[in-house]
Amino acid sequence: MNRSNSLRAPLAAVLILFTGNAARAADVPPTDSAVTSDTLETIVVTAKRLDEARNGLSPDTGSSIYRLNHDDLVALPLGEATPFNQVMLQAPGVVGDSFGQLHVRGDHANLQYRINGVVIPEAITGFGQTLDSRFANQLNFLTGALPAQYGYRTAGVIDIQTKGYVPDKSGSVSLAGGSRDQGEAGAEAVGSSGAFSYSLIGSYLRNNLGIENPTPEPDALHDTTNQAKGFGYLSYILDDRSRVSLMFGISDNHFEIPNTPGEIPVFVLAGVPTVDSALLDARQQEQNSFEALSYQGADRKNLTFQVSLFHRHTTVHYSPDPVGDLVFNGIAADIHRTDEETGLQADGSYRLGDFHTLRMGVFFNQEQFTVGNSATVFPADAAGNQTSTSPLLILDDSNIDGHTAGVYLQDEWQPLKALTINYGARYDRVDTVVDEQQFSPRFGMVYKASEATSLHVGYARYFTPPPTEKIDTTTVAKFLNTTNALPSDANTAVSSERSNYYDAGISQKFGPRVTMGLDAYYREVKDLQDEGQFGNALIFSAFNYAEGRIYGVEMTTSYHADHLSAYGNLAYSVAKARTVATGQFNFDDAEFAYIATHWVHLDHDQLWAGSAGVSYTWATNTLSADGLFGSGLRRGFANSESLPSYGVLNVAASRLFSSPGIGKLDVRVSLLNGLDRVYQLRDGSGIGVGAPQFGPRRAVYLSLRKDF
Repeated sequence: MNRSNSLRAPLAAVLILFTGNAARAADVPPTDSAVTSDTLETIVVTAKRLDEARNGLSPDTGSSIYRLNHDDLVALPLGEATPFNQVMLQAPGVVGDSFGQLHVRGDHANLQYRINGVVIPEAITGFGQTLDSRFANQLNFLTGALPAQYGYRTAGVIDIQTKGYVPDKSGSVSLAGGSRDQGEAGAEAVGSSGAFSYSLIGSYLRNNLGIENPTPEPDALHDTTNQAKGFGYLSYILDDRSRVSLMFGISDNHFEIPNTPGEIPVFVLAGVPTVDSALLDARQQEQNSFEALSYQGADRKNLTFQVSLFHRHTTVHYSPDPVGDLVFNGIAADIHRTDEETGLQADGSYRLGDFHTLRMGVFFNQEQFTVGNSATVFPADAAGNQTSTSPLLILDDSNIDGHTAGVYLQDEWQPLKALTINYGARYDRVDTVVDEQQFSPRFGMVYKASEATSLHVGYARYFTPPPTEKIDTTTVAKFLNTTNALPSDANTAVSSERSNYYDAGISQKFGPRVTMGLDAYYREVKDLQDEGQFGNALIFSAFNYAEGRIYGVEMTTSYHADHLSAYGNLAYSVAKARTVATGQFNFDDAEFAYIATHWVHLDHDQLWAGSAGVSYTWATNTLSADGLFGSGLRRGFANSESLPSYGVLNVAASRLFSSPGIGKLDVRVSLLNGLDRVYQLRDGSGIGVGAPQFGPRRAVYLSLRKDF
């Protein structure tokens, strides 16, 4: 593997109509006015040159980078159907958590997604996956001390390159099925007509394990999910130096909240004698859409730029079991969060002589965040004891309007052939629940000591605004003297995180086939942001610790031969913080007091994390396997303990069949958690952990893919 360091219906209808017409245009037979083969060749070359120029807008100098190409994705046990979060677990320093969360180098989420260089604002996802791995042609994962171009979400940058210009029409359909009523279908159409090209991808998934099982049993109770995703990329080459493109994505994910049998009600509801916890019916729906219209231009030698207008609409709706949530938790809240964001991103690169390349850019967004919260609670005394069996209805709606703006300038300087230095700075300001700003210098250096040895070192000052879509807007006073009472002095605002990041590493080749890397990092943080699930709704809320310290080491290795490729990663990480600065109402008195005077592990801190994989191909056959290892996330009072370690092995076999009747058909059999290990991601204890979750048990899948 090539590894180194409420959807908006009117808009969706327009996009579907547009893409449908575009696809039909590609089917028009050639006429006398059709492009010639020479013209087509020119367009292909131009598209490739424009892609290379766009890639030059995003440097990685001084940072750690991990690359996966299309062949790497196909070699995974589930191939292109691998959920995006599972793809990322193959990278070093990435830790998996419940609800599909990812933690990079001791950070909680804080990931930035870019598609073809355009920032895609994050969604309000509790656990649903918005992106589909099928549309990725190349995935670059950057972490460490990032250049000044990258701001806001800085634990890692996932830069996805879509499939490029194809001078013809092609496509595929795929079907998969297996354990726990798994059913999945996908389709892809890629092609071009003259200067116009398109890539359209869609998928649908249904199974009975949408969220991690709260019990160790193979099958969960009440855990059906239905997930639909779509992605499109349309491009038109204006001339040999400019292109306009439209990119859009949509997802609609429905989940049942799994039940735990045998739980005992804590509260009493009038007229309801008993409630069986195995029969509750809570649900959650997550809908996301994004669009980005971009213009890319270049002169004949020195200047390249891209300007993008983007829009994102995301919503999460938690529907409680109106009786069950009330008697088990003291609150049944119907919660609807919506965040809409519109913005502008512009990046430019100018080559200044033989030794300097200047890069500059601006970013601006405007967003509106609304919360509808209809909560049923019981009256209670000052100690939180229920005083009536008749519930109260409390409406706690809110909204936040705000904007974020930033500008950066950086210089890539190559004083020696073997030495590249990237230095620069960015200025950012956020005005949402807080009005804050920061000037952030950056520095990175790469020294290629020989053809086999490369060293890098970097420093970055980071400014991380609070994620607006995860700000808890609870009105504390409304819930006084109820079973959902919060401390009257609670601070619901969330501050921007500020940190100094230091990173250094080395990459060493041993012959043409083996590459090894070692990377170390240290981060000191003020107002460290964390997130937690502090209610029954599977929606995360952000809060701050006053200070944090995060450090670790990563080791990587890869092997490449004609038919065999393999990789292995091992990461050591420690993430600690002290003193709760905001969101105090999420902690009981004893835990709050302890954290005020002690460094505590973050709940997502995992001391050791490892991943490995191997793939062997001969003729039209492929055997592949990968594995994950974790020493266990945190648990217990103030995260003072850790869960047991775990390991998971996945294997797959695929073969490309060809016959006169059906043509080429790819058949794949996948075995996940082949040893059927029972492992626990969470046990329901620890800071911000709402419920226990177990990893999925053994599963077998059969998939068929037909290319056209």
